[in-house]
Amino acid sequence: MPSLPGGLPFPTTAAAARLLVPGLAAMVEATDRLGTVHVIGGADASATRFDPARTVHAAMVALGWPSLAALARAGAVTRGGLPYVPGLLGFREVPALAEAWPALHPKPDLVLVDGHGLAHPQGFGTACLLGLVLDVPAIGVAKSVLVGEVEGTLRDEPGARAPLVFKGRQVGIALRSRRGANPLYVSVGHRVSLDTALEWVTRCLRGRRLPEPTRAAHDAAGALRLSGMPALG
Repeated sequence: MPSLPGGLPFPTTAAAARLLVPGLAAMVEATDRLGTVHVIGGADASATRFDPARTVHAAMVALGWPSLAALARAGAVTRGGLPYVPGLLGFREVPALAEAWPALHPKPDLVLVDGHGLAHPQGFGTACLLGLVLDVPAIGVAKSVLVGEVEGTLRDEPGARAPLVFKGRQVGIALRSRRGANPLYVSVGHRVSLDTALEWVTRCLRGRRLPEPTRAAHDAAGALRLSGMPALG
């Protein structure tokens, strides 16, 4: 059964999760502590907001670097966790993602997470929690803004970027991955700096809006949800 750092169980109520956030957020490392990347991972979870069973379909993928060729994927389905609570999405999704992790071989040296990292009201998004739980470098790659505003002008050309600022502090970067597409919002998850996070997301773009690791994880989570199978092989 997946657990939090220190062996603590995942909280079963939103109130309990909120009490844990400050201590966990203080453990997030926003500087580089990663080795050579040979395998890069993607993580995504799919759930219905008002599902009474609180079912989460989670998928993790492993891609070779620099080829970005698919090496492996694994999935898990959990039920009965936290309901959808704004600001606590990580506590809803990460138990399922962490359950999929042991079946993923080879293990990624770095994981791109479909979700926010430090660009979060409490500075503790899904990418932060997953990075802590798995003790792996992680990057948040979100498709919409959760907090803050984009400062300055974000040009409509691939590779254009602008700071994402919240309460006077930069919490992420808005990145135009493809001309005419809505931007991505890149932020630190764990054990990477913001500059390194942006560098890796940019490296993983292959002419599409999403970087290959999170695109592959999104597709795998959707396939898992449609098939109802607990693993993706």
